[in-house]
Parts: sequence; C-alpha cells; structure tokens
Amino acid sequence: MNSIWLMSAKGLSAEKKSTPLSRSRKTGSKGDIRILVANDHRIFREGLLRMLREEEGMAVLAEAEDGKSLLQMVKEMHPDVVIMEPGLPGAGGTETAKEILAQSPGTRIIALSMCSDRASVLGMIRAGSSGYLIKDSSFKELVRAVRAVASGHSYMSPGIMGFVVKEYVSRIDRSPASGASILTDRETEVLRLIADGRRTKEIASSLGVSSKTIESHRRQIMEKLDLSSVAALVKYAIREGLASL
Repeated sequence: MNSIWLMSAKGLSAEKKSTPLSRSRKTGSKGDIRILVANDHRIFREGLLRMLREEEGMAVLAEAEDGKSLLQMVKEMHPDVVIMEPGLPGAGGTETAKEILAQSPGTRIIALSMCSDRASVLGMIRAGSSGYLIKDSSFKELVRAVRAVASGHSYMSPGIMGFVVKEYVSRIDRSPASGASILTDRETEVLRLIADGRRTKEIASSLGVSSKTIESHRRQIMEKLDLSSVAALVKYAIREGLASL
C-alpha cells in the first residue's frame, strides 16, 4: 500500500500538541530543497513531515496548519517549495497561493488535495501553483513532484492531466469568458461548496469566517449571476464545472 495517507499514518507516536506554526530542527544541507508543509489535519501532516525528513536532498523548514501561519512562514523563510492543502482554514486556496508568490516569487507551490474537480484544479493552477496532486497519490509521486517543481517544471497527477491539457488547449477557441469570470476567488470557492451540498455553517467553519459572511457572499454571487435561488446556483455550478458529480 503506497498511498500517502496510509504511509503517513504508519508508525506515528504520541508527541506534544502541535502549534499552528512550528519550525523544524532540521534545516538540511546546502543544496537541499527547502520545504514548507501546510495542512490542517495533524496526523496527515506529521506523517508527511517524517517521510520528507528522511528523503535525501530535502529539508523541511516548517509546518503550518492555517493560511495565516503559512503566509507568515513564507515571508520569513522564502522556501523553495510549499506543499499545501488548498482548503486551509482562514483563507481561500487560490488567494493564499497568489499571496505566497507575491511575497516569495521564487517559491514553487504544490497543491495536495482531496478535490479533483476541474474548477479546484484549474483555480490553483491559474493562481500560480506549479503542481497539483490528489491525496491518494503515492509518496514516491510526491517526491517526484517536489523535485520537478524545484527544478522549474510543472507536475500534475496523471488522473487530472487529461482535462488540464484539454482546458488549456480549448482556450485557443474559447468564446468570451463566462459569468464565473466576474466572481472573486472566494465567491467561486463558496459557490463550489454550496453546489457540493455544504450548509452555511459548514462552509463558514471550513473557511474560517462567520455564517453572515457566507450569506453575504451567496447574495453577491446570485446578484452577479442574475440567479434567484440556491437550486439555480447549483445548476449553474454543475454546468460550469464547479461541482463534482
């Protein structure tokens, strides 16, 4: 069994409770790929950190469990590669990716996510991510991705490469942008979560904001798209590829 999840859960021992942000004691040798890991699931994050620290030529500089901590560490340390969960609490994945690159243009981003729908993948790529892996990928594939993006290349999980290529080829003949282009990154993220059947409180909790903020986003989305019901929003999201079927 080679999946990242199964490997990350193997051999974990009890440790002191992690903080939203912590530095690694191992800084690595000159020439190592300097990595920052950001994921809000502690057991997954700790397993991933242990495997990366054992990988030759790689040094984990720090770990973060929310968007604010991640951005703080990027600003301070300018890592070579950030491996991040796009759904970190406190910030949208695309917005965080853009801010990372604004603070540290030389940093390369790998999105490591459970989401494989077209909107999620393309959103992170458009925001500047150099890689996108699904969480059932093997650890060996993640290592290949880290080495590839650190060398200036891109890396996508084989399962999503097909529609990524198709999307970018189709842009040549694409008609003027659809209504989704007038939505902000956060509004697009909220729309996707609504279409996936998430309740207002669930969306608010996952994004680290209040329910009133999500309700405000929903009203703005409906006004911008000239839609009058949640059902219409869901149909629109499915049509635009913003929801997993």
